[in-house]
Amino acid sequence: MTEIVILPGIGGSGELHWQSRWEKSDPGYRRFQPTDWNQPELEDWILALDRAVGATPKPPLLVAHSLACLLVAHWQQVSTAPVAGAFLVAVPNPQSRAFPVEAASFANPPPSKFRFPSLIIASANDPYGTIEYAHGRANQWGGGFLEVGQLGHINEASGLEDWPHGKTLLTAFAAGVANS
Repeated sequence: MTEIVILPGIGGSGELHWQSRWEKSDPGYRRFQPTDWNQPELEDWILALDRAVGATPKPPLLVAHSLACLLVAHWQQVSTAPVAGAFLVAVPNPQSRAFPVEAASFANPPPSKFRFPSLIIASANDPYGTIEYAHGRANQWGGGFLEVGQLGHINEASGLEDWPHGKTLLTAFAAGVANS
């Protein structure tokens, strides 16, 4: 598999989050490093993503969770750094009441089509974004869409541990990107 850049959302995905578990299980996974996980600033996160992509020997796959999905939408408009694709899990709706006020700079993600393949993975009972919202973003961004049942925000609280089904989906997405 190609190199993976892990893009956690606000808070940085704790030790029990599937992103952290995946990162620990494979040296080809690297986490981007913004200045602050808890007080996210869009410009800082964009620069951190640019650094992470630039540090990979070939275009990586981006594996984003929650707020980082919105980051990818903003970043791909202002960066020309090549990536193989984006695997976007639990896209939050910045207009929802549940959206964290400290992430306000990420609101209004561009609706334009991505310049690389993408796949949105959504839960039927995500408190931060509805299936309809996620499906609408997939259409706007020109990517695929997959509902994975009732997994909440597809995070540590969802009890997914290593989330083997997600890993299978990522592997399939990566194979499809490699063959396109």
